[in-house]
Amino acid sequence: MRKMRDGFPKARRVVIKIGSALITAEGTGLDRPALTGWAREIAELRKQGLDVVLVSSGAVAEGMHRLGMHERPHALQLLQAAAAVGQMGLIQAYEREFASHGLHAAQILLTHDDLADRPRYLNARSTIQALLTLGTIPVVNENDTVANDEIRLGDNDTLGALVANLVVADLLLILTDQEGLFDRDPRAHADACLVSEGKASDPALHGYVSARFGRVGRGGMATKLFAAERAARSGTHTVIAYGRQPNVIARAVRGENLGTWLKPDREPLAARKRWLADQLHSRGELELDAGAARVVRESGRSLLAVGVVDVRGGFRRGEVVTCIDPDGKAIARGLCNYASDEVRRIRGLKAEAIEAVLGYVAEPELIHRDNLVLL
Repeated sequence: MRKMRDGFPKARRVVIKIGSALITAEGTGLDRPALTGWAREIAELRKQGLDVVLVSSGAVAEGMHRLGMHERPHALQLLQAAAAVGQMGLIQAYEREFASHGLHAAQILLTHDDLADRPRYLNARSTIQALLTLGTIPVVNENDTVANDEIRLGDNDTLGALVANLVVADLLLILTDQEGLFDRDPRAHADACLVSEGKASDPALHGYVSARFGRVGRGGMATKLFAAERAARSGTHTVIAYGRQPNVIARAVRGENLGTWLKPDREPLAARKRWLADQLHSRGELELDAGAARVVRESGRSLLAVGVVDVRGGFRRGEVVTCIDPDGKAIARGLCNYASDEVRRIRGLKAEAIEAVLGYVAEPELIHRDNLVLL
């Protein structure tokens, strides 16, 4: 008798992330039998009326295989070339597999800039929603052919979480080459124990893992924990499971006790604040004094210029900035009503003094509470 999880949510919308080590069998080309199995399970979910979005790694690894590369390139242009070659094979494979079940696959390539820009973010959400309504399987990947370090999302675990927030998924299923989260590295400790469930925001979980990357991927268990924490902002549950188990997708979605289940344990953020929280790259930093940091952290109130003691970076009005407390810890992120050179002139001043310095008042607050999210 298979053990089921108590209180596991009935999912109607699922984001499934498949890692490079799984999909390419550690860099030896696409694992066609595995793709066939996953596609069959996803097709079954569609027949049951579930929406499924697939976030798939593997483009760079497949390109490396096709081009005869034995190690992941360090040069950006070679990585982008490998991604361009590999993306062709990856999407062809998915299209062929889903077509055998009467389904269409749709390719969506994203960069951080696509998700950081509010109109493009909303367009991406609308497009995925339309594709789901049409009964297709959106296959999402980072656009490695144009991404650089400045605009890179970083890894597909993070992308999976961002997509889960984008479409407000009930479940993020991260398929990997490990059984789940262990309390110690199982490759080095035979007595390591699997963590069956936990809270997504529990900082103690990060003490169990290292950030070591695989040979063909950029992720690791640490990135999966951060992804679960990020996905929880929309109320999404996360399951991390070994992707080569029989019928792993169907079993995980129905709540069978496999892998690690990480539950959201905070109130879901509103859509706009969720978008703000998902910004990976802020344009600058505002260092706050102790009083302002306390008011922002404990009350979620608007940030005024009087509470700012230092400004770092260059940003324009309306761009995302990070609020830092006196200990250097990031406590909030928001859209600033003034450009960086203006904030440097009015920092430490009360709202009524702004006009005398700048000659105008854009807004009485540096960051309005509606455009501010706690981290």
